[in-house]
Amino acid sequence: MSDIEILRYAAFSDDPAGGNPAGVVLDASSLSDAEMQAIAAEVGYSETAFLTGDRGAGVHRVRYFSPLAEVPFCGHATVGAAVALADRHGPGPLVFVTTVGEVPVRVDDRRRATLTSVGARVAELDPAGLSALLAALRWDAAELDPALPPRVAYAGAYHPVVAAATRQRLADLDYDVPALKALMEARGWTTVQLVWRAAADSFEVRNPFPVGGVYEDPATGAAAAALGGYLRAEGLVADDAVVHVTQGGARITVTLTPGQDGVRVSGTAVPIPR
Repeated sequence: MSDIEILRYAAFSDDPAGGNPAGVVLDASSLSDAEMQAIAAEVGYSETAFLTGDRGAGVHRVRYFSPLAEVPFCGHATVGAAVALADRHGPGPLVFVTTVGEVPVRVDDRRRATLTSVGARVAELDPAGLSALLAALRWDAAELDPALPPRVAYAGAYHPVVAAATRQRLADLDYDVPALKALMEARGWTTVQLVWRAAADSFEVRNPFPVGGVYEDPATGAAAAALGGYLRAEGLVADDAVVHVTQGGARITVTLTPGQDGVRVSGTAVPIPR
């Protein structure tokens, strides 16, 4: 596989040293599943995007692999791959055909990509599941924000959304890796979206990702889309809200549009020099 070109992009950042790094393989048409998995493990980022088929007119089949397993959808690798294509062929509209459905993406001339997720939905997090999740996180129920009830949100992948009452609780990430990994695998969760509401339209987040072999995903577009769907479903923001999500130095913009089930997620991406 020495002839396979592997690009590296930092998504949701203007700094190659910031944001969330993603691997990008623009021509993976000759690769097997095992080869894609091996490349993702070698790259070592939370996800690598593989474009496995160019269908013409800006339409591409895309798959996503973490170091341990394939994932159904990844926002930051989508942003990275879209900007990589724009760097080669110019900005404009794209469509990524993912395992969970078609994801339109538009890239502007400033390396800013905006994806529209598949339809978002929200489900209850049952008491047993919540109890097991809090135990694995080493959180106490008294540390939760009662205004943001725990739920499981989906916008291409499933993410429990759990809100901390204080910024300090969010900052102290020290979870039981084997317990959380086992729970997430049993429940089909991709990352856990831990949030703290800094303002009406602003959230700080963390994303444990032990099922992918990563302690924390630095910034997660799929989880940001799921968060947007959650906020809308729970009536916590307006139907036309613009929500700002930060994780460390990464910045994600989430936009809700009345009458549209999908959630728009925007951010920049820049190449990571080798």
